[in-house]
Amino acid sequence: MSKLNEAVNSLRATFNSGVTKSITFRKSQIKALMRFIIEKEDVILDAIYKDLHKPRWECQMTELQMIRNDCQIVLNELDNWMKPQYVDKDLANIFEKCYIKYQSYGVVLILGAWNYPINLTLLPLIGAIAAGNCIILKPSEISHHTAVLLEESLPLYLDKSCYKVINGGIPETTELLKYRFDYIFYTGGTAVGKVVMRAAAEFITPLTLECGGKCPVYIDSQCNLTLAASRLVWGKFVNAGQTCLAPDYILINEKIQSAFINELEIIIREFYGENPQQSADFSRIINSRHFDRLSKLLNYDNSSVIIGGQTDVNDLYISPTVLRVNLADHHPIMDEEIFGPILPIISVSDVDEAVEVINTREKPLAIYAFSSDTSVLNYIEKYTTSGAILLNDVMVHAGLSSLPFGGVGSSGMGSYKGKFSFESFSHRRACLIKNQWSITERLMKAMRYPPVSDSKLYWFTKLIEVRPKSVVLSAAPYLLLAGLTLGVCSAVVYLFTSYCS
Repeated sequence: MSKLNEAVNSLRATFNSGVTKSITFRKSQIKALMRFIIEKEDVILDAIYKDLHKPRWECQMTELQMIRNDCQIVLNELDNWMKPQYVDKDLANIFEKCYIKYQSYGVVLILGAWNYPINLTLLPLIGAIAAGNCIILKPSEISHHTAVLLEESLPLYLDKSCYKVINGGIPETTELLKYRFDYIFYTGGTAVGKVVMRAAAEFITPLTLECGGKCPVYIDSQCNLTLAASRLVWGKFVNAGQTCLAPDYILINEKIQSAFINELEIIIREFYGENPQQSADFSRIINSRHFDRLSKLLNYDNSSVIIGGQTDVNDLYISPTVLRVNLADHHPIMDEEIFGPILPIISVSDVDEAVEVINTREKPLAIYAFSSDTSVLNYIEKYTTSGAILLNDVMVHAGLSSLPFGGVGSSGMGSYKGKFSFESFSHRRACLIKNQWSITERLMKAMRYPPVSDSKLYWFTKLIEVRPKSVVLSAAPYLLLAGLTLGVCSAVVYLFTSYCS
């Protein structure tokens, strides 16, 4: 038996022991995870810098603080989340207890991503712990230094019998996917997402896929160009564009294209200086393979480069770059998610053409639009589909735990963050507790049990029928219950007064 198989089996035995069902235990592990983030902060920041040359402020903003926030939300709200959620009842079940209870799935596999190696690995872990699962955590081997840190340090804080960190590459991931899990959470590209989904289908395992895609931006003619350029440059070039939510291409009204390009150039210089390679605020490409992929896209048509375009293979550096692209030219940069600091800009005549371009492509993880015309923004919201839509900003919804984070179609399925993470890693169990009163059984015999007559069917249908909503009908079950209660109380009072007299 392989070590990975032993790990899965030992976690299943631990889960079956019931140790993770306790709210106290779950909270203790969330607190331990917070201690890991706090006590190992410098080590974590150093590891991420070695992997991605990511500035410390950027790590704090996009990695560590988001982990701390979600941990605190769990500690604040877990007791409420785990309470039974009582549901509406029909007349047939008016006296019964009917509720939904969140139940742990069991043994969970989390496959992390390399571009935000702490955030995208530990955020789902928080939800899985809060939901009471046992977990195999597989960091991405591409962000090598962070993966080694998680493998070596995280077990010093979390219960090793409930949570195991498996480091390794494609062979380890491939073997893990051969085993039966009760839930799988994957963050990464669509191609690998399909592999994960096929493996999950073998055991009919539920899963969440966070896959990204090409997130479009529409810039309307009625728009604050400086504001749009500032927010867009920040969102595109943070982490050197290696963000699943990064603006992937711009669709801009042709009347303002030149003016907007000038704004982009000014803002890029303002953010990163005359030479962004020397900026302390600009990251690097993760490895030479991704550098080569991006360089090929950049070099496909050098004449399309209007801002930037500089590269340094020894430093894995690609400057903040803007391309002017014509859709009719079938530039390969429009065929795949860019995942780097290259931003194509495409002119369109109006919002109708922009929406048409968006809708001819796969559904993205997010759609962004900038306009001071509310009707334009409403039109985009109404006639497009995406995991999220942000109007007059980019990406910032990812930091808000009260909003679900997730895709649709090829950009993924399922969502997480805050309570949504807890719900993703929990099974919603339907619960109904029937009373054993003799009067209830008499009613069942009169209406539910065979032999069935037309009269029985008629009255049983009336008991379970869903009627058009109205104040009177919605209150009917409670009025009936109040009437019965009043009747019983009146009978008791009558018997008592009769006995006393």
